[in-house]
Amino acid sequence: MCTAATYRTKDFYFGRTMDYELSYGEEVVIVPRKYAFHFRDMGLMNSHYAMIGVACVMENYPLYYDAVNEKGLGMAGLNFVGNAVYGNKVRGKDNVAQFEFIPWILGQCATVQEARKLLHRINIDNTRFNDTLPLAELHWLISDGHETITVEVMKDGMHIYDNPVGILTNNPPFEEQMFQLNNYMNLSVKAPQNHFSDKLPLKTYSRGMGALGLPGDLSSQSRFVRVSFVKMNSVCSDSESESVSQFFHILGSVDQQRGCCELEDGQYEVTIYTSCCNAEKGVYYYTTYDNHQITAVDMYKENLDAAVLIRYLLIQGEQIKMQN
Repeated sequence: MCTAATYRTKDFYFGRTMDYELSYGEEVVIVPRKYAFHFRDMGLMNSHYAMIGVACVMENYPLYYDAVNEKGLGMAGLNFVGNAVYGNKVRGKDNVAQFEFIPWILGQCATVQEARKLLHRINIDNTRFNDTLPLAELHWLISDGHETITVEVMKDGMHIYDNPVGILTNNPPFEEQMFQLNNYMNLSVKAPQNHFSDKLPLKTYSRGMGALGLPGDLSSQSRFVRVSFVKMNSVCSDSESESVSQFFHILGSVDQQRGCCELEDGQYEVTIYTSCCNAEKGVYYYTTYDNHQITAVDMYKENLDAAVLIRYLLIQGEQIKMQN
């Protein structure tokens, strides 16, 4: 399924892969400050922080997959099938539908600390967007570049976890994903030493053998381990071009190719898009499965005091530059 990541050089970057077997017509969508959010239970929010991200727009409403607001707070929802449980509305709580959660937080919060305060009042309920869309089972990564949290709503309630690696995939629940890293503490970017036996003259025969045992399959737990290893050992300069390039390389370690993950209906899961947003400058970069050229949309080149959505279709089709 999907992988979300955070990264910091001079600036803070937030992004994700969107892995699925079909597209819902995703677009880069900018919500300006005066766009009116009509929440099902929480009323009208007609003044809020501007935000940019990828969403499926239905009935003129942005169903965000991931987004970053003008204060630099980023948020992404990832599939959490079988574990996510949303209940009915609760008296005395801020009842927010699952599909409203990203705009509810990003519209009001500048930092993770502010988000934490809202989270203690929130009940994420099981209201569906409409009768044609199923209720998405998700958990969320929220980060401001200084701290990152994971939010999960399960049968026993809402859990808010500190996320020291700034990575999230799908199942199992986040605590179990983090625990599994203990099994890989022996991995290293350096050449390994012979600890097998001092009676055998064992030696390395290839570069990169310090990472032997790093999982390479497409399961969500293996992707969590692999992208965590790549990110935590990443070396990069502070320039924008190198930072963006490195971020795409980090998420490229968990890219899904058509044909490698077959589903029951004969379809294949692929990385539909990969994103990287400079959360401090409001520039949203992306690639798609069929277009590896990095495309950018700058939120601040738009009128952020407008009241209507600003939408850009994802550019599809490989962009090949002929050199001769």
